[in-house]
Amino acid sequence: MESIRTFEDLECWKAGRQLRIFVSKKVLPLLPKNEQFELATQLKGAARSVSANIAEGFGRFHYRDNYKFCSNARGSLFEVLDHLITASDEGYLEEEYLIEGRSLFESTRRLLSGYMSYLQRSANETSVVREEDSDDDLAWDRRPAQPITHHS
Repeated sequence: MESIRTFEDLECWKAGRQLRIFVSKKVLPLLPKNEQFELATQLKGAARSVSANIAEGFGRFHYRDNYKFCSNARGSLFEVLDHLITASDEGYLEEEYLIEGRSLFESTRRLLSGYMSYLQRSANETSVVREEDSDDDLAWDRRPAQPITHHS
């Protein structure tokens, strides 16, 4: 099994990144000028929020904190899908782009849900952190939100 050293190693982050790139490179250029400060801004922000929240959660010391940020990412992920549907409904996005966006959404959702299940299971298994290590980045081995267990 490959070691997770940074959020960039997380499959859910990689999938969220692909969705963000799809929105930025393929969808946003299709939106008309009158939507640049409405739908485009909301869509761009939601797409960026997916990978950004996964990354921010990874930087937390506790599984539960990481889970919270992943939950935010999942909410943003669903927001991206809704904006893509809106763009299609309003005639800005052809069906092929909506299909591609749905596919990217679904793969990101599956991977993120799996990661969140892992975080939830891990949080239930252990949640104690040594006080002397809680603020020490060097004491943590950089696995996803790996808590440091208390030694008596």
